[in-house]
Amino acid sequence: MTERTDFDKIELQLVRVLHTVIAERSVSRAALRLNSSQPAVSAQLRRLRALTGDPLLVRSGNAGMTPTATALALLAPAERLLREADALFGPRERATRGAGFDPASAQLSLKIAASDYLDPLFLPELVAHLQRLAPGLQLDLQPLSAEYDYRASLARGEVDLVIGNWLEPPGELHLGRLLADEVVCLVAEDHPLARARAVSVERWLDCQHLAPMPLSPGQPGVIDQHLAGLGLKRRVAVRSAHFGQLPEMVARSRLVLTTGRLFCSRYLDQLPVRIVRCPVAFPAMAYYQLWHELSHGNAAQRWLREQVREVARSLVAQAPAAARVRA
Repeated sequence: MTERTDFDKIELQLVRVLHTVIAERSVSRAALRLNSSQPAVSAQLRRLRALTGDPLLVRSGNAGMTPTATALALLAPAERLLREADALFGPRERATRGAGFDPASAQLSLKIAASDYLDPLFLPELVAHLQRLAPGLQLDLQPLSAEYDYRASLARGEVDLVIGNWLEPPGELHLGRLLADEVVCLVAEDHPLARARAVSVERWLDCQHLAPMPLSPGQPGVIDQHLAGLGLKRRVAVRSAHFGQLPEMVARSRLVLTTGRLFCSRYLDQLPVRIVRCPVAFPAMAYYQLWHELSHGNAAQRWLREQVREVARSLVAQAPAAARVRA
């Protein structure tokens, strides 16, 4: 058991090192995040091992370092302790608690990770909206991709808010539903599906499909997840990380893009494309904003989430009333 004299010598920075080393699973990466040197972090890790009586990180072949069971059990208590200390002494908390958050005079930085699946106008409208209300805000926008671990980034406080669509959002995060959108198909005006009176499931599956890259490593996107649950599989001819370019690809090919109506409808007057009904019954495509408990009570971030929700609702209200749909 740790002696009381040793316990009294534990400072907050040591807890921060503990949390960072376990989260990063690397002494060198932890040193970069902590603006420290690798020898200094290594020395602190040795001290932590002595205090806990556990190696905390062990080598695991080519996978590098792996946290022990004890290390993983310590991660959540360390995170809570750091969060409570930040609530007491953190500069962002001092600036935003008490009298409330004043966006017009605020000088702070916020980070959002977002997909562009929602609407091509969403992020430009959000930036314009935030600039009008909070001219002193520095906003960093991070794209979502399968390589980007947004759950870990939220837990580490590296990003404040994540916006995207999931069949089942991660259960450990707070979420706010932004909207639900009908799943439709976007095709070129001269595509055979655009001229058909009815399209069978088999014919749709056999088309050449265009799909965005999935947002989770090793997992299919929401469309293919649902199809797999029905025992179906489509022919995906092209996958692209550049979602905003997919409608142009559709207009110049025989590819079929299956996604939300709101996104597709923005291109009906810009490109020779049409919306057609999808013969497979999909649930509505749900879009969420996700955030961690770390930022749940922060006044500035509560304000940010309210603005995101307001912009999403305004885009739905402004969406084209009539979309060229063929049954």
